[in-house]
Amino acid sequence: MTSRPVVSVYENKEITKNLAMPAVFTAPIRNDLVHFVHSNLAKNRRQGHAVFWKAGAEHSAESWGTGRAVARIPRISGSGTSRSGQATFGNMCRKARMFAPLKIWRKWHRKVNVTQRRHAVAAALAASACTPLVMARGHAISNVPELPLVIENVSSGATTKSLLATLTSLGLGDDLKKVRASKKLRSGTGKYRHSRYVMKKGPLVVYSKESEAIKGAARNLPGVDTCDVHRLNILQLAPGGHLGRLIVFTADAFKALSSVFGSYRNASLEKAGYNLQRNVMTCADLARIINSDQVQSKLREVRKSVRSHDKTKKNPLKNKAIMNRLNPFAKKQAEILAKLEKERQSKKAAALKAKKSKAGRKEKAARTKGYFALQEGLVKSFKTAEDLIAEEERQGNYMPGETDEEDDE
Repeated sequence: MTSRPVVSVYENKEITKNLAMPAVFTAPIRNDLVHFVHSNLAKNRRQGHAVFWKAGAEHSAESWGTGRAVARIPRISGSGTSRSGQATFGNMCRKARMFAPLKIWRKWHRKVNVTQRRHAVAAALAASACTPLVMARGHAISNVPELPLVIENVSSGATTKSLLATLTSLGLGDDLKKVRASKKLRSGTGKYRHSRYVMKKGPLVVYSKESEAIKGAARNLPGVDTCDVHRLNILQLAPGGHLGRLIVFTADAFKALSSVFGSYRNASLEKAGYNLQRNVMTCADLARIINSDQVQSKLREVRKSVRSHDKTKKNPLKNKAIMNRLNPFAKKQAEILAKLEKERQSKKAAALKAKKSKAGRKEKAARTKGYFALQEGLVKSFKTAEDLIAEEERQGNYMPGETDEEDDE
């Protein structure tokens, strides 16, 4: 999109005058709108076609009915061949009719809102003045002096040779050469119809009534299309739905754009009730707007999310913070237990040290000696008692279980 106030008018590399830039070249470039309008309008060139209305249903077939353990679909009559008895007519059957066969009364054409079509044409014209979009579409415009390109009005005696010389002098020779080299045979069965060859799109020459002779002069130039400024259409301005067609205006056609599309202040003189679509944003640089001092001064502080509780439940037996929150005495209790454990460990260490000292070893030896002496005394006592019982048994004075009267008393 451009906002230059004037455009130069060329005649064989020479600038003859300047023209005011029409407001239509500042219209918003709506790629979505152009694609929608083009995809629908392109369907209006289709020719209705259909399959033969009796295709797949010309057999002498009849259903066998019930009782033969087969489906009730019609079957080929006759016998003696593999074809006889085969199911037919149904769309699931081999060599039968198709499902929902095409009809010539199908809805082939599409209607598009008039205002949408006008907005799409305005967007395509604005895109034609944007050099990056024109180059992205594939046009060779490295030697073109400026866009939009405006030439002087063509007189009635214009020829193809003179027009070709004019276009070449303005840097369009590379694009015309590219178009001529792109001509090739169409692939598929389409080559058997009227359009056997395909070729890329070249410049579009937009003229008005005063320069109508240019239409005949450009008719024999490969890839060059012509269109009246009062009959602009999206199919020529954006072939394939792609913005950025290279357009060459005549001076009278360029002037007429102001009356055809009007401006933001005045409505169109030729399109009843039409006003150019305005840009939603004057400045499309969102980062610049948001980061500006005027906007930042009115914004609040950045809010930081603070979580009031943990999303997962903590185990107080393992998490000290949670335990201290549930039992305030838990910390003091842990300190007391730690102190007692420390004292126990110190006492244990002191007792072990005393046991391993010289005095401790002497005491242990005395205890050991006393223990073994006690054990030896017990062994002797039991031995003496056993010898006494054995002697009485030998003399017959002792019977197991007998007791004396004195013992009973």
